[in-house]
Order: sequence, then structure tokens, then C-alpha cells
Amino acid sequence: MGRVAADGSGSAAEIAVGLAVRLPVFAGALLVALRMRRGHGWARTVLALGLGVLGTASMVAEPIHALTQGRTPGVVLAEAGAMDLVFGTSRVVHVAAVLTAVVLMFLPTAGSYFRLSRADRAHADRAR
Repeated sequence: MGRVAADGSGSAAEIAVGLAVRLPVFAGALLVALRMRRGHGWARTVLALGLGVLGTASMVAEPIHALTQGRTPGVVLAEAGAMDLVFGTSRVVHVAAVLTAVVLMFLPTAGSYFRLSRADRAHADRAR
């Protein structure tokens, strides 16, 4: 969608549909991330599956499709304009950030954080 908006190849309706789909996803991800920050383990799982698996799949589907159609990375780079290079770089950085975040969410220190948060919530519930 960013490329469509930047190079003007999309109509206002196409851009509006793209935003209508993405904004609720981004808002939902933010709400789940806030729950994860509070130590809710279910939120970690939702983010790992939703953004880590589905989100990554959506980011790599187009490049994989291009490869299956015989477009080599060399051909793509040779034909790429400045905006294509910026968009491609942002896609690579995005995927790397998501995959790094998923790994970090499941390191032992993160597991300890979620266990302690769960214990703190259980203790607070018993105190009521």
C-alpha cells in the first residue's frame, strides 16, 4: 500500500480500502502488545502467531511469487527504481524486526517475566 500511495498508481478508493484493512489490524496489534507488556502470556502467543506468522507471510508472499515466476533478485534490482529500493529495504527491515521480536518474546528471560507477572496477578486476586 505504501508504494501505491507514494507513486500515485492507486486510486483513492484502493488506498482507502488498504487503510480500512490495516488500521484495525494495527490497532488490535497495539492493544494486544499492551496486554503482553502487562505480562499476559496469551498476548505473546497471539502476537507470535498473528504478526510473526501471518504478518510475515503477507510480507514475503509477493517476493516469493515473483521468484516462482522466474524473476531473479538480479533482474528485480536491475529494474528497480529508487522508490522500489526504499520499499524493498523497508520490507526487509520490517520482516527482520518482526522475526527478532518473536525470538525475543520467547527467550528464557521473557518466560520469567510472564511467570512473575502471572504470579503477581494471582497474588493480587487472592488479596482481594
